[in-house]
Order: sequence, then structure tokens, then C-alpha cells
Amino acid sequence: MKLLVGLGNIGDKYKLTRHNFGFEAIDYLAEIYKMSFNNFQNIASLEKGKILSEEVILCKPSLFMNSSGIPVKKVKDYYKIFLEDVFIIYDDYSLPFGKLRFRRKGSSGGHNGIKSIDSAIGNEYRRVRIGIGHPRDFESPINPADWVLGKFDSEQLKQIKSVIESIKI
Repeated sequence: MKLLVGLGNIGDKYKLTRHNFGFEAIDYLAEIYKMSFNNFQNIASLEKGKILSEEVILCKPSLFMNSSGIPVKKVKDYYKIFLEDVFIIYDDYSLPFGKLRFRRKGSSGGHNGIKSIDSAIGNEYRRVRIGIGHPRDFESPINPADWVLGKFDSEQLKQIKSVIESIKI
């Protein structure tokens, strides 16, 4: 069984922000494969199902991004999922918008959600980084925190689904 975790922040305030790209990916996968979410111990929303004959659990932590390690560890341990079968899907502003990068392990790269997961389960899980672009790519300076918590523009919203569809587990 594979555990696919999308990182994001809870609440409508953060919906469709760049930092919630992981949540958007999990929501879209649930839509494609006709899955609906259930509450897991008040720390995550998850659903079990199949994606292309692979047993999976889709998971969205119900704590804020910086505490993502707590629900990831609890779900992983509860379902006895091997570390190499854990996939964390998250935003990366060092990659151009829509570019995917897969890694077997690595560092947090300064991402607080990944730091939390690393401290909870180690860093030997699979990472699916989704590029959200960097504020330095624009003429007017934008604070990186404001950038990641900002909303996707209309052109990016059109492209999100095709980016998510290119994720392969």
C-alpha cells in the first residue's frame, strides 16, 4: 500500500494558494478516482482506494503545514506503511511553475512542512516537488512568504490539472 500525502494549510483562507499545491493534487486525484475523504483521529483527512491497480491512501493533514509530521507518522504507523511507500507532494518555489521533480530522499530545502516530516519519520520517503515559480522571476520584488501564500493566477489555474495528471506513483 502507498501513502500519498499532499501538504497544505487548513482553512478557506489558504485554498488555491501556491503553498497548498499538495492539497490541490490530492483533491484532484480523489476526484479522478472517485474517492471521498474521512476524518482520521482529527489530524488528517484520508481515503483508501486504488489508483491504476495500486492500493493507496490519499492523505491531507488537518494540522497546519509546520506540523505535518505528526499526522504523517500516525497514518504511516497505523496502516503499517513502509517508508519507501510514502510519497509527499508539495510546492517548491525553486522550480518553475508546473515542473515536477521526484526524489527518493533529500533535505527539506527550507520547507517547514518537510522539516516537520523529516523530524517525525526521517528523510527516506519519496518526494514529489511541484514547481510554483519564484518571486525573483518577476520585475517587482515580492516577499517569498507572500508569494507562496498568494493565489494562483488565472493562467496557472488552467494548468494545474495537467500538472497533477503528470504525477506518477
